[in-house]
Amino acid sequence: MACSSVFSPNSSAIFSSKATRLSPSYQPTNLFFFNALQPNSIKREFPMPPSVAAPFPYQQSPINVDYLEEEFSGHGVTFKDVGGTCVATMTLENGSTATLMLPRGLITSFKAPMWHGGSVELLHTIVSEGEDGGAVVQGGVSMEFSCLSDGGVLWSPCDWSLWDIRGNPQESIQVELISRDTDDMIEIKNIVNLQESCLSSELVVTNLKSSPLQLTGCVLSHLTVSTPEATYAVGLEGSDFFNRSPLSSDFLIIPPDIPQENMFNISQLWSQMRLLSGTGTASERKGDELESRSVESEEEMEGEESDNYKQLTEQMSRIYTSAPTYLTVIDRGRRNSIIAGRSGFDEVYMFSPGSSHEFYSKYSYICIGPSAMLKPIILKPGEVWRGGQHLQNPNL
Repeated sequence: MACSSVFSPNSSAIFSSKATRLSPSYQPTNLFFFNALQPNSIKREFPMPPSVAAPFPYQQSPINVDYLEEEFSGHGVTFKDVGGTCVATMTLENGSTATLMLPRGLITSFKAPMWHGGSVELLHTIVSEGEDGGAVVQGGVSMEFSCLSDGGVLWSPCDWSLWDIRGNPQESIQVELISRDTDDMIEIKNIVNLQESCLSSELVVTNLKSSPLQLTGCVLSHLTVSTPEATYAVGLEGSDFFNRSPLSSDFLIIPPDIPQENMFNISQLWSQMRLLSGTGTASERKGDELESRSVESEEEMEGEESDNYKQLTEQMSRIYTSAPTYLTVIDRGRRNSIIAGRSGFDEVYMFSPGSSHEFYSKYSYICIGPSAMLKPIILKPGEVWRGGQHLQNPNL
């Protein structure tokens, strides 16, 4: 499901007026703030004006950066307003930094100290002009997930609220985000944890519905490289894979030689899986068949990786179903590497734009991330699932 631009002046978010929802976009006079996740915490409440209790959806208020600076001082996180978007920067004393954009939850930067004494940016992010003339940010690390219930309702977490910040700049910093559907029956938490040599994103999904929930998607990470030709993925030998069209995402950087009609999205995967499994009514299956026709028409090539030191020269878009838990991506041009690990996921999505573009250009990146796109994650009523990605810097 598509989300609007992070800088779009028309972007809005749906928030519940219940006290269990925290949004940093509220002013101090109408903010409900809870440290519910901290043991023996003290609940602090701020009065909510009648206008906030109005039926949702309603237009999201500007994020109060000054209030966040005061409330979360001492944790190693600073806040800045950039064009109506809140930019949160996490900084450790050893030089590791990470930048997070709210409310979209996009991680735009991960700078890590290197063996030569300086620091290097490990994520790839670009800023371009949107159709409305505003700035559009792409790349970084984004959460591309959708939830499907028995009723056929599809929901994706597009906007995130700040729930809590823990830690200190000496050891580690955790920024916890939360997103819920309009009925408050699906809750997804995204805990961004910056450590001295690692940036991780842990997902905690809670199904509060009385029926099972299916989760599909991936953590999409753009790793910056000099060129895919100088980049190698180590450890994939013997892994089974499926070739698929690139994932359709607001944040995926698309080279000009990939037509939009060749992209696939999460809803198409849902339609295909429901059609093959025979779920839903006859009319629903007929509709699913029409929606998934583009997916079914593709030749779904599968194979086994034969190269343990795979050079990413050719354009590729693959889902690996038996890859090791940790993969190393080596860039000879930049003389650095990064280890991409996962937990809770069985698949790995990898996309390379190929080496036909200029060195160090906006297409010099590799996409990699844990996924559940071929086999969805099933949550029973009341069940909680955890999974995540870990980007480790071995270059100290």
